[in-house]
Amino acid sequence: MRIRTPIGSLSTTYEFVVDGGALRGSATSRDETVALHDITVTDEPDGQRVTWRQSVTRPMRLHLAFDVVVAGDRMTGHSRAGRLPRSAVTGVRRAR
Repeated sequence: MRIRTPIGSLSTTYEFVVDGGALRGSATSRDETVALHDITVTDEPDGQRVTWRQSVTRPMRLHLAFDVVVAGDRMTGHSRAGRLPRSAVTGVRRAR
């Protein structure tokens, strides 16, 4: 996934798995791997809307909220870090 921020683009790999009936996930960047929290999935006319929260410590400490729509193998939406402006998010599913 690519996140376009005011200071440049960031690349992060997300992994979502069903574990014991619950959807869990993690985000891996160049600097760290963090767990995803409060993951929700709702069906929308144009795909599945997925929201989650995550906290990172690198490159700086941020609490992020994501809101994306998954349609087929594509993901588009935005992330927000507190009061900062929204950042555009795009991604493509990778084969395992």
